[in-house]
Amino acid sequence: MSPSALRSAARRHPRQADAGIAVLVALACGLVLSGRTGATLEPTDTLDWISVVLLPVPLIWRRRAPVLVFAAATGLFIVSQAMGAQSPAALAVTLTALHAVARYRPARFAWLAAVITVLPGFGNRIEDGPAWGAFAAVSAVTVTAVLVGVNQRTRAAYLLALEDRAQRLEQDRDQRARLAVADERARVAREMHDVVAHHLAVMVALSDGAAVTATDAPQRAADVMGQVSATGRQALGEMRRLVGVLRGTARSEPGSRVPQPGLGDIDALVERVEAAGVRVSLHREGTPGEWGPGTGLAVYRIVQEALTNTLKHAGPHAEAEVWLRYRPDTVEVTVVDDGAGRTARPARVGDRHGLAGMAERATAYGGRVEAGPRDGPGWRVHTSLEVPS
Repeated sequence: MSPSALRSAARRHPRQADAGIAVLVALACGLVLSGRTGATLEPTDTLDWISVVLLPVPLIWRRRAPVLVFAAATGLFIVSQAMGAQSPAALAVTLTALHAVARYRPARFAWLAAVITVLPGFGNRIEDGPAWGAFAAVSAVTVTAVLVGVNQRTRAAYLLALEDRAQRLEQDRDQRARLAVADERARVAREMHDVVAHHLAVMVALSDGAAVTATDAPQRAADVMGQVSATGRQALGEMRRLVGVLRGTARSEPGSRVPQPGLGDIDALVERVEAAGVRVSLHREGTPGEWGPGTGLAVYRIVQEALTNTLKHAGPHAEAEVWLRYRPDTVEVTVVDDGAGRTARPARVGDRHGLAGMAERATAYGGRVEAGPRDGPGWRVHTSLEVPS
């Protein structure tokens, strides 16, 4: 089994791992105690063998209560030394417990425990050189156990912080993805409303005109129905593009990629509305800059929604004027109609969606939509969009 697999198993089963460490300490101490350097065995005192078996038992709880385990190991070490035991089990268990304190508790506990570990050496009569050497060796091993434990604890805390940061970054990425999906769905829903509302309004008006002229002027009715067909095809193409965006295939299927309308398509928009019966006058002031497709689409959709509302509420006999005023850093859009002579416009549920869509587009460019009845009959829609110079 690889070291990484052993670490994973130890994390999943901590109590069994600690019990295994206690068994390994007991086996190592028993091997040293027996004097096994090859096949040689030397008899030892019974108390030493008892200490080899019993002293490692508290290590089973080294991870759960390291301070208490160290206290128990130190107490048993002192007791065994007082009873004359010479087994290495006592010191090995103490050092293992000291490592657990350094590994699972703050460093101040570990260094205090290290001092307690080396203090019994001062109580012995260490008068000759070898005794001082043994004391120095024990002190070095003690400091090493503390440093190893502190390093493991620091590394574990660092890895835990990295995992926590990675998890938070993943959550933030997922949240951003969900927000992006929600924004895209709102944009597609807004586009669908504009496309469907405008083209259906034009098609209804054209169909009504064709029905009226079918008996007296069949050729004219046929021409009008041809315009209905062309409008329907255009609406179908835009709907395919939007459905492709929803399916995630707008970029992978060549047939689903339809260019977004912009400032250059406003003339065609006016022609469609005029074909439906509304007389539209288009006025431009200034020259548009290189603002990108987003600005053109916003202006196009605002004009489209305003003319669609004119067609739906004022009727095909109304007159409308569209003013586009281009400035270096702003675009002013004004659409007014005469309401076909009516001073009041019926309120419908669809108005709220259309006005909300225009307001969202204007807000994205630092503007707001002013929509309401004008002085006298008719309706007025005005907005000013801020664009980069």
